[in-house]
Amino acid sequence: MLGDVSPLTCRSYGFDLLRWYRVLWALDVGWEQATEAEAAALVGWLRSARNPQRQRKRGGFQPGSVNPTTGKPLLQAGYAPATIAHNLSAVHGFYAFHMHFGRGPLLNPVPENRARRTALAHRSPIEARAQHRRGRLRPKVSVRQPRAMPEQQWDALFAQMGCARDRALLSCYVSSGARASELLGIGLGDVDWTKGQLWVISKGTRARQPVPASPQALAYLAAYLEEAGLPPDGMPVWRTRRGESRPLTYWAARRIIQRADEAIGANWTLHDLRHTAATRLARDPELTLVEVQTILRHAHITTTALYTVVGLDDLVDKLAEHYARPVQPTSWPTQYAADDIEAVFGARQ
Repeated sequence: MLGDVSPLTCRSYGFDLLRWYRVLWALDVGWEQATEAEAAALVGWLRSARNPQRQRKRGGFQPGSVNPTTGKPLLQAGYAPATIAHNLSAVHGFYAFHMHFGRGPLLNPVPENRARRTALAHRSPIEARAQHRRGRLRPKVSVRQPRAMPEQQWDALFAQMGCARDRALLSCYVSSGARASELLGIGLGDVDWTKGQLWVISKGTRARQPVPASPQALAYLAAYLEEAGLPPDGMPVWRTRRGESRPLTYWAARRIIQRADEAIGANWTLHDLRHTAATRLARDPELTLVEVQTILRHAHITTTALYTVVGLDDLVDKLAEHYARPVQPTSWPTQYAADDIEAVFGARQ
């Protein structure tokens, strides 16, 4: 809170510290007497316990399995490695803050990674990042790859939208590349119909920034406003459709995608719409990578470059052509004698 970070970040770190304190309470250890042994107990519990948020309905896909429609793996039944790493970072920062004021134990319960600190110290941005070992207790966190929807699955998901609001919402997501919370907060004054822009409050900087919107998305948005009416002053554009008019929350928008997923047997999320928009922009030959970075508002171009990676699903047509072509026989230049080729490479090809 003193660092002026997002309230959602404070909430996330607060739950991490609550989990840490519950471990200390179970071990009957005060926070001032905590050592690396208690941090190891926290990691051990997170690696073995089941995450209550991963409970699935009966008849659904099992946690950790792969969805046959989308090819996306489902989350494991336990806590993800990224969750464990985040919890360790929160505990480390908590004790580092109190040690600055002379409170708490002499040593931080979460061991520091000196190899990482050395590898990243005084590094030029143009230099390749040096490899370093993981710190003690730190899990191995794999790099997350973009999860863009193929065109056919996007069409199937969009066909499940049963009202003008949902069609407008998905069209604005996939054309603007805005994050879920950013788009849900726009008001009527944030829509620039002439320039084809939407003004959102950026998640990172919390500055008011424009994002693009396609003509088709704006047409769906106009149809939704004509059907539902203009929102009152100070209320976001996206509202509930039943009962008293209220702003559409993230969890309600998430439920819209979940109902469509259940109908088509998929497991797409709201954030996958941003991945889809980013992949479409990055693979457009008329747009440079720097321009895509500006649209997506990435701080580093290396993040934007992740969306240029070609997946196996994008190579289906090229692979079909490759398998259909006959195998070309091996040929050698005429200036080489057949006996020399046989002596070097064995039997004649």
